[in-house]
Amino acid sequence: MELIITEKDNAARRIADILSEGGASTERSGGVNVYKWGGRRCVGLSGHVVGVDFPPEYSDWRDVEPAELAYAPVTKTPTQESIVNVLQRLAGEADSAVIATDYDREGELIGKEAYELVREANEDAPISRVRFSSITENEVKSAFADPDDLDFDLAAAGEARQIVDLIWGAALTRFLSLSARQVGDDFISVGRVQSPTLKLIVDKEREIEAFDPEDYWELFADLTKDETTFEAQYFYLDEDDTEAERVWNEEDAEAAFDTLRNAASAVVETVRRRTRTDDPPAPFNTTQFIRAAGSLGYGAGRAMSIAEDLYTAGYITYPRTDNTVYPDDLDPADLLEALGAEREFADSVSLLQDLEELEATRGENETTDHPPIHPTPDLPDRADLSEDEWEIYELVVRRFFATLAEPAKWEHLRVVADAEGASVKANGRRLLDEGYHAVYPYFSTDENYVPDVEEGEELAVSDPRMEAKQTQPPRRYGQSRLIETMESMGIGTKSTRHNTIEKLYDRGYIEGDPPKPTRLAMAVVEATEEYADLVVSEEMTAELEADMTAIAEGEKTLEEVTEESRDILDRIFDELAESREEIGEHLRESLKADKRLGECPECGEDLLVRRSRHGSFFVGCDGYPDCRFTLPLPSTGEPVVLDSACEEHGLNEVKMLAGRNTFVHGCPLCAAEEAAETEDRVIGPCPECGEEHGGELAIRKLQSGSRLVGCTRYPDCEYSLPLPRRGDIEITDEFCEEHDLPKLVVHDEGDDEPWELGCPICNYEEYRARQGLDSIEGIGSKTKEKLAGAGVESIADLREADADAVAEDVEGVSAERVREWQAKVD
Repeated sequence: MELIITEKDNAARRIADILSEGGASTERSGGVNVYKWGGRRCVGLSGHVVGVDFPPEYSDWRDVEPAELAYAPVTKTPTQESIVNVLQRLAGEADSAVIATDYDREGELIGKEAYELVREANEDAPISRVRFSSITENEVKSAFADPDDLDFDLAAAGEARQIVDLIWGAALTRFLSLSARQVGDDFISVGRVQSPTLKLIVDKEREIEAFDPEDYWELFADLTKDETTFEAQYFYLDEDDTEAERVWNEEDAEAAFDTLRNAASAVVETVRRRTRTDDPPAPFNTTQFIRAAGSLGYGAGRAMSIAEDLYTAGYITYPRTDNTVYPDDLDPADLLEALGAEREFADSVSLLQDLEELEATRGENETTDHPPIHPTPDLPDRADLSEDEWEIYELVVRRFFATLAEPAKWEHLRVVADAEGASVKANGRRLLDEGYHAVYPYFSTDENYVPDVEEGEELAVSDPRMEAKQTQPPRRYGQSRLIETMESMGIGTKSTRHNTIEKLYDRGYIEGDPPKPTRLAMAVVEATEEYADLVVSEEMTAELEADMTAIAEGEKTLEEVTEESRDILDRIFDELAESREEIGEHLRESLKADKRLGECPECGEDLLVRRSRHGSFFVGCDGYPDCRFTLPLPSTGEPVVLDSACEEHGLNEVKMLAGRNTFVHGCPLCAAEEAAETEDRVIGPCPECGEEHGGELAIRKLQSGSRLVGCTRYPDCEYSLPLPRRGDIEITDEFCEEHDLPKLVVHDEGDDEPWELGCPICNYEEYRARQGLDSIEGIGSKTKEKLAGAGVESIADLREADADAVAEDVEGVSAERVREWQAKVD
């Protein structure tokens, strides 16, 4: 029996389907899918099924000094025991094994882990390696027809990264967390790649905070030829004899404005026409793909998650690549022919097929592992993809089209005129030939019309205007620009950069998009800069990345690189040891600053956002237990303290982060006082205790800011129904025949029409009925069917589901995607 091992279950399912030509059957073994046909068995891993860690005696944070981890031994243990058990059982029965994991450093390491597990169970079976860049019939069959050997050097490079990241992350995380007395779920996370990335974000924020705006003025006027009016801008020649539009002195601006205001006409001095070629873009590598997806509103992590699903389904090539040059064996004409079968692409394909020659653009990077990201000949059924998946798929397809298209051509017209001594200019542009824009509509093709004029021609001047402006601070890094900067500085790899950003969000170091550092992030960077700057040094991180590349190329060994890294970390702890107390105090103060709202109205100590033992958030006094003043916070979302403050109480306002349902709660004390002053409005009998105990339903305002219809006998009767947070609620004279309750109408300033909520019981029952899986963005009818086959048929099922198990059972759905859906319904 031949055993085939892939990186994930959905890849195993597809490869089995290709090699068996649709004849593979599925059996469950220990909760793991095994695909079988003829003398072959195929099983998917779940990424790494073996993890690196320290021995158990190093696990107690309080008994083991963080510095000891620098030279602590590292062990490997199974992290997915059910998969490991099934793999080894099958390996024991196998005559041979084939590793078919992704072809990159991480995939090679996962393949090596599988290799070692097979060897433990079967010492004699030959083990080969197959590599492909897309999971299509042609590539998969070609790869299996010409197997190779595992690249142990490439795998060792991935293993070195694992070990170095474990040692650095664990040792420094423990040191900072213990110094700040911040343990448990809220520990302070530090990482070899994470920390230099965070410093980039913090440095940019420092630039913004240090920025001192300057005043300047810009002047405009309208010029008219015949009945055509166009805008012109005032300019002057500066000290370097170059054109300048910004006037930095208000008196000079006023003088120029007076000249424009008194000018009745302007004489055209120069007219310059030129044609500019707009070259099509290079093929997608990972960084440029993330940048393009970012312009469509997709964060880096989300874009890569979708791309990986499309790759696994066989629709695009491997999305982790540095390459920007198509391989010689790619036939653009054949691929165009296949893509033309999709009605939405047919017109674009026809345009490209009409070209005399198909010659693809070439980027600067040419590698030999994976091609640039491009579509495969296997077209998806659009109904099988969510809207997000189709949008990303179309982006990849159209980028491929663009690389085959001709350049666009623009005509530029520049007009300079003299308005009674004031120079003005107008720049027009017109698209002469769409070129690649006809098939790639993601770049702007806006035109600016300026009519044909001749030198010496007199134009009417009207509507002069002067605009006072200020210079703007530098922009924060968007996710895609941050990844580009990381790439240019050698921080991380194409496979890890987007995950690094996700970790910074998860650990509470950054918020918003573009990402802004929290006060904790600023404090961590400040502390490490002052006491151990190597931790946030991009040079050291880039050097380690280069060392790992040297391992992959056989120039260094895993042992050499990890030992060198341990020595560097040991030197860092020598620097940190003397400043432990100062570092801890600095971090503790910053942790408070991120959670501080203002003064407690009862004792004057700080009010802080706190978390209860049950996980809910509230506002509590830092003077506890002497002062027990508290304020509730909404149960939905995670609180973030805003810079804006309440004018009445002086407390900072709070925003609740809850995905698409994020909202500003405002001042918690205002919400509590408003609730206390709002009288309950009784609307009818309680359906649970009204007959027996006389309970009544009332519209109630809670101190947390929420509203509900609840029983007046609370807490003896907990019956309640949710109500919207915003808007005035009107109790109408129309009653529900079934529940004998008045119908409600919500009047919200933000809505054009009032919301007829109706009977609150009926409304809630209808809401529950609507909460099927297809109410979640990204779950279409096809995906809903697949989820049902895995036992996930309702919102409740989804909440309780194991994301990894669902991903293994459902083709084209990753565990990360399942977790995103779960976050939306929590």
